[in-house]
Amino acid sequence: MAGAARGIVTGGTWCVDRNKLVEYWPGEDGLVRILAVEQAGGGSACNCGIDLRRLDPTLPVATIGLVGDDADGRFLLAEADAAGIERTRMQVTDAAPTQYTDAFCSARTGRRTHIYFEGTAALLTPAHFDFSTLGGRIFHLGLPGVHRLMDARRQDAANGWVVTLCAAQAAGFLTSLELASIAPARLAELVRPCLPHLDYLIVNDAEIGALADIATVVDGHTDTAACAHALRTVAACGRFRLVAAHFPAGMVALTAQGRLLEAPSLCVPAAAIEGANGAGDAFAAGTLYGLHEGWDDLQALALGRAAAAASLRSVSTTGAVVAWQECLALAAEWGERARD
Repeated sequence: MAGAARGIVTGGTWCVDRNKLVEYWPGEDGLVRILAVEQAGGGSACNCGIDLRRLDPTLPVATIGLVGDDADGRFLLAEADAAGIERTRMQVTDAAPTQYTDAFCSARTGRRTHIYFEGTAALLTPAHFDFSTLGGRIFHLGLPGVHRLMDARRQDAANGWVVTLCAAQAAGFLTSLELASIAPARLAELVRPCLPHLDYLIVNDAEIGALADIATVVDGHTDTAACAHALRTVAACGRFRLVAAHFPAGMVALTAQGRLLEAPSLCVPAAAIEGANGAGDAFAAGTLYGLHEGWDDLQALALGRAAAAASLRSVSTTGAVVAWQECLALAAEWGERARD
């Protein structure tokens, strides 16, 4: 039975990230210098899976996804193998090229801009998710808004995400959903039907605001009180064990018992920061790892915060995530930012 076994399964987006660190993000018709280029695996299923294995190489991690029969697809299969991720359910197709993303990170602001080619993402369906004989406790799925057929309405469900989450729960998994920062109205349309079928939801400030139809980011600044209101609004739509929102200044979360948890982010030295690409995936991976291991909610969230901070040291999504003990040691060394 899935729930009785140790391990986490990731599912959904596997893509190639062509990461580019630029001096700043130019306007249209502008010109800017590229400071560094790196190719890496990307997407929620890839990033979370690799991060989990970096946090604890003894943790069984499996994945479900779809890649093309091409050089990019083979690169992603090799990335899964190198990380020690079980990938027998990572399927290969010759019907489309592998999905890829040009991921630009501004050295000036740390902000990210993603431009993606959907490729195989457009072909993923609930039929690709086979949970039979698959062990593990938690299933982490993403990304609504990026997979055309998964986004489409099914005969008996709002979309393929609902179908897949229900199948995972029927197989005994606790469920988690990763989001992409797409248009708020579209995000709400796709994700609200999923809320009753989720145990965990770990998202950013703008995403939780979109789901609750509450303005959580005003003039570029996160309103923590609005985030807390949004968390309560979203939590009322399901039976969550934990709902959390992270943002550059910190995080806020709501437990199953209705307890609100808040913490500022860490004082990562400016000289150590290379980019924020993948920080949200690292936060989710750290938090899910702690929950999987039976830590209390605050401890799990503290590891999520530490893993996200550690990830800032690389322009790639997973390159700077280290063992969970090292992440917590870095957090202790850096300390917390002053609360507003």
